[in-house]
Amino acid sequence: MTLALDTLTAVSPLDGRYADKTAALRDIFSEYGLIKYRYRVELRWLQTLANEQGIGELQSLSADEQNFIDRLYADFSPATAQAIKVIEKTTNHDVKAVEYQLKKDLAAHPELAEKIEFVHFACTSEDINNLSYALMLKDGRDWLGDRLNNIAEKLAQLAHAEAATAILSRTHGQAASPTTLGKEIANVHYRLSRQIRQLETQEMLGKINGAVGNFNAHHISYPNIDWPQLAQRFVENTLGLSYNPLTTQIEPHDYIAELMHNLLRANTILLDLCRDIWTYISQHYFKQKMIAGEVGSSTMPHKINPIDFENAEGNFGLANALAEHLAAKLPVSRLQRDLSDSTVLRSLGSVFAYTAIALASLEKGLSKLEVNRERIAADLAANPEVLGEAIQTVMRRYGIEEPYEKLKALTRGQDITPETLAVFVQNLELPEAVKAELSRLSPADYIGIAPQLARSAKETL
Repeated sequence: MTLALDTLTAVSPLDGRYADKTAALRDIFSEYGLIKYRYRVELRWLQTLANEQGIGELQSLSADEQNFIDRLYADFSPATAQAIKVIEKTTNHDVKAVEYQLKKDLAAHPELAEKIEFVHFACTSEDINNLSYALMLKDGRDWLGDRLNNIAEKLAQLAHAEAATAILSRTHGQAASPTTLGKEIANVHYRLSRQIRQLETQEMLGKINGAVGNFNAHHISYPNIDWPQLAQRFVENTLGLSYNPLTTQIEPHDYIAELMHNLLRANTILLDLCRDIWTYISQHYFKQKMIAGEVGSSTMPHKINPIDFENAEGNFGLANALAEHLAAKLPVSRLQRDLSDSTVLRSLGSVFAYTAIALASLEKGLSKLEVNRERIAADLAANPEVLGEAIQTVMRRYGIEEPYEKLKALTRGQDITPETLAVFVQNLELPEAVKAELSRLSPADYIGIAPQLARSAKETL
């Protein structure tokens, strides 16, 4: 028995369990989306050729013809894409099927019917495909960029809200000089913001130069046309992409590798954040809001597990695994062309989809966090030895010999109390005012300019 396809029977969780989180990407990365982009490129190429005076056999399009073409694209629907898939069953060639359907659609207009042989003129399939994927990635990048910016905004808000909330640092997992919760979040915000800026400026390259990249068919047909100039104008002005002037049959996909690495870095930064927050939850620095009806464990009723951060971590990992393969595979092609990239390109949407699922989980997790100020304060108070750095540094200023060694002997591996440190400070040859200041110092106060740094988070965007 073959089950009907729905969210319950889908093989991939992208269209199954997580379909609600990836639904917005269907119009971009689905088979329908790819066909729609191809249809668009073919239409715009025909319009560009018609506007080229050097092609005497193709008269300029009338306003009515232009409007008809624009309506064809505006009215493109899943029914049109399905008709193309029916043609593909005969052609066994997906791009040729688009060409045939487009010719059929244009033939409904008397003037355009005379021009249909200029559809796909001088093109190889990859002229259409590379531009379609570039448009797809541009739209996908913009969609995902909005969600990354939303996470960055939430991190900035948290950094500001907790800018002065002192917490114990743990370098190598051990008690270390205090920081603030806001400053730690600001660190992540700055890292993510850099990746967002790079993502927003990523070039999406395209070419339309024929079967081996030399304009062979173009030049033999119309040798007096400046085809590289026309191709550049089409790619940049008409489609809004960046022009690649030197290629084989395929655009070499270097920019896709750059995009994948960019997403991989952004995802890795947020994966790192998920693990840190998971650890802070386990240390009880954060509590999680209870959601009515939710169950944390099938047998331990008390539990509120950090599942949102765990789900985000897992899906960031899946996205990165795919992105890494795409970045390594796509720039490699035997001689002027092989087809090993074709099937791989169809998984581009999965990188975006797994990232989207992860971002949704992360956002949900962040919304459920509550700072456990009592536990944080208790942890700071229980580790006065972290003030050893402060004391030995002040000792250096005043020329006391071997300050580090003296504090090491006093504190390393020892149970230290505030009183122990106070006695040590009082016995130092320091100005009385300095002794008084060091004696009053607590771990909660020893945070440098962390609040100021945390509040600068939004300024880094």
